[in-house]
Amino acid sequence: MSLEGRGVVVTGGGRGIGRAVARRLAENGAAVVVSARTTDEIE
Repeated sequence: MSLEGRGVVVTGGGRGIGRAVARRLAENGAAVVVSARTTDEIE
């Protein structure tokens, strides 16, 4: 599935399922914005 040209916001993307979802979306061409409780989890 191509997500080229799509923007996605992933909450809870610092670890676990949220991180896996964010990575998969990016691999499929989406522009991904990730939020997490701390910046350590998303840097």
